Amino acid sequence: MYWISKLIHKLSRLKRRWLILLAVIGPGVITMVADNDAGGISTYAQTGAKTGFNLLWAFIILVPMAYFIQEMTVRLGAVTKRGHAEAIFDGFGPVWGWFSIFDLVLINWLTLVTEYIGMTQAARLFGVPEWMTFVGVTALLMLIVITGKYWTFERITLFFCIFNFVYIPAAFWAMKTGNVHGGWPIVGRGFYAPNFKFGAALGPAAVLTLIMANIGTTITPWQIFFQQSAVVDKGMDIKDIKYGKIDTFVGALVTCIVAAFIIVATAAMFYYHPGGQVVVESAAETAAKMPDMVPGERWGVWAKGLFAIGLFDAGLLGALCISLATSWALGEVFGWAHSLNKSVREAPWFYVAYLLILLSSGVVSLVATTRVQDAITIFVQVVAVTLLPAALVFLILLLNDKPLMGEHVNTRGQNIANWSITVFVIIVSTAFGLSVLFPHLFGSGGP
Repeated sequence: MYWISKLIHKLSRLKRRWLILLAVIGPGVITMVADNDAGGISTYAQTGAKTGFNLLWAFIILVPMAYFIQEMTVRLGAVTKRGHAEAIFDGFGPVWGWFSIFDLVLINWLTLVTEYIGMTQAARLFGVPEWMTFVGVTALLMLIVITGKYWTFERITLFFCIFNFVYIPAAFWAMKTGNVHGGWPIVGRGFYAPNFKFGAALGPAAVLTLIMANIGTTITPWQIFFQQSAVVDKGMDIKDIKYGKIDTFVGALVTCIVAAFIIVATAAMFYYHPGGQVVVESAAETAAKMPDMVPGERWGVWAKGLFAIGLFDAGLLGALCISLATSWALGEVFGWAHSLNKSVREAPWFYVAYLLILLSSGVVSLVATTRVQDAITIFVQVVAVTLLPAALVFLILLLNDKPLMGEHVNTRGQNIANWSITVFVIIVSTAFGLSVLFPHLFGSGGP
């Protein structure tokens, strides 16, 4: 009977570990899935329409990149019990602290504009006026965060994360009804044997812009600030780090898988269209044109609906997390009460900042023309990756502070991976800058 007792003990321990994992899961998945925001959906849609399946290989790189960066925020938050803004102020002083906050607030505000653009454009496809979407969404976002409980916010947000998967059936429909000769094996080649001939038509600057936009929408400064603050607000401790890493890896894998399916769907419909390549500039335009790609095919209407729902949900998740990342960071540096576990009365400025950033960015999205909205969407992703190296350097230096991190300091392998990612981002950013300033340097006139 000894083996039965031992088996029961092992099953009990396994059950306990699963329960701990389920309790800890949240910050990583939410951070990564929310990163497939409205701007990200539009970026992936353009990538598929302009390059086919030939940039899918990038996600093999982006999964470990996203994981290695974000898992550092888990360790830093769990060990220090401080948000990222506060950690920078304490570690590097007020000059660099204010520099990082200014960068964060600027890019977060611009990104929030794109979230509202995505939501209003998606709702417009269902006949909902922009102003009504703006008012309704802002009210909903406020209701989600004023419950006075982090756990309530997390469970609601995880529910909205489920809708990110609507792009998977849309991709299968697109592959079934599109003009992709060779089917899914052709998709597979995009991961290991891409054809770079598309670059000749687009030009090096345009290709670099797309690559940067894909990096910038998968790895962003706001993610670093948001996940670390979420870890602290949730009350995660050193003992939870192992499970926090699993949570982060799952999030990184899911977000890149969904992104790949978005590219597959748009490539199958627009890049391989029988009448020639069809250009789309946004996710909303992608959704609107879906039924026209295969006339008479009723699934085209369903694909339009799926893309629109996914775009609205992406904008909602992005707006929720990015505005919270900003409010958390401002609360940390100004010394306000800044926790979702506190009521509006207990943390008034935290919620005021949250509401103001929503209102101001939403108004801008309402007054901007469609052409300006599309330009802002890609511009924000490129700016995000341009500002990313500074955020990464601060993060890595903090994780190498032995007195601060103790035994959870970065290992040699982690440092090699993280500094490699930082150098790669700097090289890509520099190449993009040179392609804009000196377009003929790359043998092309630019985008």
